Amino acid sequence: MDENRKIKEVLWSSTIKEGAGVVLKRAFGFHEQPSFDPFLLLDDFRSHDSESYTKGFPWHPHRGIETITYILSGKVEHQDSLGNSGIIGSGDVQWMTAGRGIIHQEMPKGDEDGKIEGFQLWLNLPAISKMMEPRYQEISHEEIPKLIFTNGIQIHLIAGDVSGIKGPVKDPMSDPELLDILIPPHSSYTHPTKRGHNVFAYVIEGEGRFTEDQPDYSYSEESENYTEVQQHKTYHDGALIHYTDGRQITFSTEEHSVRFLLGSGRPLDEPIAWYGPIVMNTSGELREAFREYEENRFLHDQQ
Repeated sequence: MDENRKIKEVLWSSTIKEGAGVVLKRAFGFHEQPSFDPFLLLDDFRSHDSESYTKGFPWHPHRGIETITYILSGKVEHQDSLGNSGIIGSGDVQWMTAGRGIIHQEMPKGDEDGKIEGFQLWLNLPAISKMMEPRYQEISHEEIPKLIFTNGIQIHLIAGDVSGIKGPVKDPMSDPELLDILIPPHSSYTHPTKRGHNVFAYVIEGEGRFTEDQPDYSYSEESENYTEVQQHKTYHDGALIHYTDGRQITFSTEEHSVRFLLGSGRPLDEPIAWYGPIVMNTSGELREAFREYEENRFLHDQQ
């Protein structure tokens, strides 16, 4: 098998409404999930319009998953039914393991200019861990290693291992890696990946090449009235690049810098029963979760 990962597909984030009317961009979700196992969903809620996000995400349940919230600017205030509360500020990460159940709310607040920039990634839990005790890992920006290489490349290491340095997330499931990478103009970076893991890159700023030895990649871009096949050497903000298997990826830039999130994880290869904020393995488990929620027994073992 080739050592270098190639581009399997390119998706473009699409605008949707979630919560109480938050306008955001979804990079992948329910329909794409089988290809991204163990990842379930990636939402991009960057906005300069406070009207698009201030209604937030009022009280809702989670079971069977982990939610990873990463804020670049602004903040998110959160509370849950177990009595926890706090603020995820600029550069901070909240790694929430819902386990057997949490009911919480998340309310975005803009910075002094009314801007919010953040992302939320959902990571599936293996069957053996779906009913574990809920937990939070509140990770401040000071705790996230920032690696700066001699060629100007910067990596914020949220989860995983780069050059022998480990990210601050403790006991993560599915052996995940989550990096925020900035590559300056006219530079390249080769990143090792674990064979068998699913790997994606989501572009959040600038543009760059996302593979070394592959010809220009063709993809279909749908507009209102037609589908146009385009070829690209570089990808920009909103592109989601999904890779084939391999042991490394080489990223490079031309006249512009590029910043992107890089995620990888070991597939669970387990059945999924998913409805809204709850993800289990069977339809029976899913029905039981919602039955407990409706009967106010969702958290009974924790109280």
